[in-house]
Amino acid sequence: MSKNPVVPYILIFALGIGLIFFMSMYGIDQQKEIADADGEATEEGTKDEGASAEFDAEAVTQQKCIGCHGGDLKGGVGPNLHGEDKDAKALHEIIKNGKGGMPAGLIEDENIDAMVEYILTLK
Repeated sequence: MSKNPVVPYILIFALGIGLIFFMSMYGIDQQKEIADADGEATEEGTKDEGASAEFDAEAVTQQKCIGCHGGDLKGGVGPNLHGEDKDAKALHEIIKNGKGGMPAGLIEDENIDAMVEYILTLK
């Protein structure tokens, strides 16, 4: 009598699916606690009012800018953000109102100055 070699694979597959299911359910339960611990959400699940006081221009750049300006911000679809020839007033206007393919409103108005300062530090 020969043994069926498929049975162990089916058992491993079923255990794997069960493990994935239970881990995802645990993650859903922990999602709100993790967001509160990071200070990104309040009880209602919205951003804190004081979030602009803790604006991290480098992190926002990594989230919103590298898609067009490249991973090193030296150009891609969008222009190079490095260099000493940048004008703070012009950068402020571009970030606020957009230009060419760059849409307006990517950065909240109260954080534009911090973003301009960060871009001017890129060398």
